[in-house]
Amino acid sequence: MDKIISFYRNSLIENQGFKIHRKNILVTILAYNEESNICSVIERVRQVVPNATIAVINDGSRDRTSIFAEQAGAEVIDLPFNLGIGGAMQTGLKMAIKEGYDYIVRMDGDGQHPPEGIPYLLEPVIKGEVDIAVATRFAGKYSTYKPSLTRKIGIFVFSKLATMFSGRKVTDATCSYQAMNIHAARFLDSNMEEDHPEVDGWILLGRAGFRVKEIPMEIRPRRFGVSSINTMRAIYFILKVGITAFAARSRRYVV
Repeated sequence: MDKIISFYRNSLIENQGFKIHRKNILVTILAYNEESNICSVIERVRQVVPNATIAVINDGSRDRTSIFAEQAGAEVIDLPFNLGIGGAMQTGLKMAIKEGYDYIVRMDGDGQHPPEGIPYLLEPVIKGEVDIAVATRFAGKYSTYKPSLTRKIGIFVFSKLATMFSGRKVTDATCSYQAMNIHAARFLDSNMEEDHPEVDGWILLGRAGFRVKEIPMEIRPRRFGVSSINTMRAIYFILKVGITAFAARSRRYVV
């Protein structure tokens, strides 16, 4: 971890001449019933990007996620009920736009997205090489992720659709660990779907000419708690998101 933090400070701040201050980077952590994981995630994010603002989007949790996140020093936005990944993600984007941040990191609060990977996602974005960097579990040496059969089928189908309709090869269309500049944030805020927006986002970003890059990364297994997506919900989302992906290839968008 120390090596990664040193790389971030030296490469992104000193060598590149970036003055990172609190208003530059917003890290949004989406959480639903993550009282067992949220404090650890916040602390690790703070160690990697100590000057970033950390905001937990509490998506209608029924446990003590909000209380623990606030005690850990994060800003907390409590949604009145569970909006799902799209609504929670859009809440974070709206906060970034309204408060004037330049870069936004979006990650989950279950501990599967390693905060130590934030510098690798931010680097090409801050350098201006891409508009959005997205982690992938299926490229390079980090291809050890073993999803369930249902998830594996869904990821395969969605990645093929995203590749077909975005005009670029996509290896992991469902990974929501990403960093982006404010231009991509504004675009997604205005155009993305509410239900599982990752696939829809890939397609619309490609059609609009945004520069997107996948960054190989090891996604860790959940340590505590239970995923909100079971087999029946996974099958439902495969069908629903598949239809949405076909619609996204011709849907009008706002630049």
